[in-house]
Amino acid sequence: MTNLEITLSIILSISLLINVGLGIYARAAIVRLLSVADELYDLREMSNSLVNHLQSIYEMELFYGDETLKSLMEHSRSFAEQMDTFEYIFGLVEKDDITTTEEDETETS
Repeated sequence: MTNLEITLSIILSISLLINVGLGIYARAAIVRLLSVADELYDLREMSNSLVNHLQSIYEMELFYGDETLKSLMEHSRSFAEQMDTFEYIFGLVEKDDITTTEEDETETS
């Protein structure tokens, strides 16, 4: 083998190692991103549930017009609206896709 062939073989080997490493890193980054998206989706659902619960309590005859509950309800609505700014992350994962992915991971383990 000539020096050119040896050099090209070494460059090819290094390139393959780098590409495999980048592939593994990309897969790990995507898994982490989907995990974060799943957690944010759950947090959004919980905040929406809290808003609905506070709304139903506020509308009860016993508590209607209570300023503390009104302030708490406004604060929870503000928080829910702030959570909606992360819609681009929620869009990465739909709840049906999450359960399918979790089932697939369980089956492969």
